[in-house]
Amino acid sequence: MAFSTTKKILIWMTLKKEHQGMMAVWPDVIRDITEVVTNLNIPDVDKWLEKVLQYNVPTTKKLFGLSLIYFCKSLVPKEQQTEDNIRLMRILAWCVEMILSRLVIIDDIMDQSSFRRGQPCWYRYNNIGLMAINDGLLLENAVYYLIKKHFKEKECYINLVETYQDAIFKTQLGQSLDMYLTKCNKKPNDLVNLDLFTMNRFSLLSTYKAYLIVTPIFAAMHFAGIKDPEMFKEAKNILLDIAYLIQVRDDYLGCFGNYETIRKISTDIEEGKCSWVVVTALQRVTPEQRKILEECYGVSDPEKVRRVKQLFTDLDLPNIYSKHERDMYNQINERIQQMSCGLLRNNFFNLLKMICHNEEYYF
Repeated sequence: MAFSTTKKILIWMTLKKEHQGMMAVWPDVIRDITEVVTNLNIPDVDKWLEKVLQYNVPTTKKLFGLSLIYFCKSLVPKEQQTEDNIRLMRILAWCVEMILSRLVIIDDIMDQSSFRRGQPCWYRYNNIGLMAINDGLLLENAVYYLIKKHFKEKECYINLVETYQDAIFKTQLGQSLDMYLTKCNKKPNDLVNLDLFTMNRFSLLSTYKAYLIVTPIFAAMHFAGIKDPEMFKEAKNILLDIAYLIQVRDDYLGCFGNYETIRKISTDIEEGKCSWVVVTALQRVTPEQRKILEECYGVSDPEKVRRVKQLFTDLDLPNIYSKHERDMYNQINERIQQMSCGLLRNNFFNLLKMICHNEEYYF
């Protein structure tokens, strides 16, 4: 995955500048949303909603939102990149970050996670608890309010709404499969049924759990006025491959990454998740090693978690992961080279490099 130092610096500088641009409109986004509540004369909720927004949304590296702005600026003609249009791009970028935050809030509750992005998960903050579910739903509906407020009169309005709706629906399908395999996939002794952990199920799960990556690119294409269905088809195929790559990395870092890198505590082993790590291990275990997984995987016991991690190390999964990531990168790179649209091709090359060389492109 050769990537020149000069190119890294240029992309980093571009992202830093666009990050600053996003942050400049963040107060306006908060004001747009909270003013609605204030005008409805619902006491205290406006202040609460602002707290929900401030705690959950601007705490990532914003790479989904930044990807949207990057594609917009690449696809929209220079003469149309007015101050107003750039502001709209940034509002759309915040919309995708709000969708991500909505998904994360509810995912953390289902997974009973403790920390996310270096701070307590929202439902654990000040004992908020299950009220966080409603907060996640508030974020989702605030997105549609923003899109309606700023894009209602634009030709791309319906396509933008449908893009965000489709992403949420597909991601929730991935979450449903994830939770089914975690919560409903139990033997009578309450241990995980490893027979259902196949690479086919993992591929489906990973594609849809990471489906949100489609949103910023499709939103940018719609904003730029692209109509060609073939361009969307080509883009989607590549993005779903990238979604798989992101989920594989997320699973791997959840097991072998350190807290300073991923800024969350993974509980995949304790919960018995159908992750790339365990599915790959199951393809390589001896009967004796499989017994260890059957006895220890999906059990919240530190010693059993340690035994599972040691087994993964014994199976050489870190090296297997490195090779798999490299192979996937090369495969996606080849698919990008075959794209019919040269402008999209260059954008996707940079997107792939940005993702593969930034360990904070995770959920």
